Formats: sequence, C-alpha cells, structure tokens
Amino acid sequence: MENKESKYVRRTQKDYTMAFKLSVVREYEETHVSLGELSSKYGIQGS
Repeated sequence: MENKESKYVRRTQKDYTMAFKLSVVREYEETHVSLGELSSKYGIQGS
C-alpha cells in the first residue's frame, strides 16, 4: 500500500474581496492615480 503524503503548496495569488476591488476602482476613477501607484499602495499582485 502506498503512503500518499499531502504536500502543502504555498499560494502566491491573493484573493481580494469585491468591496476592496470596488474601493480601488473608485479611487482610480476619482483621483486618476496610475494603476502602478495603486498596485504598489495596496500590494496588488499582477499586471
């Protein structure tokens, strides 16, 4: 019988709430801050 070990894989992707997403979009629309600046400010991953 094989011993199957479950290996924990660390996720690098973050899950953001809809409220958080909407607040960032609202800030982008109202302040016209660049997407890169908002990404850095809130620690948003990806492009």
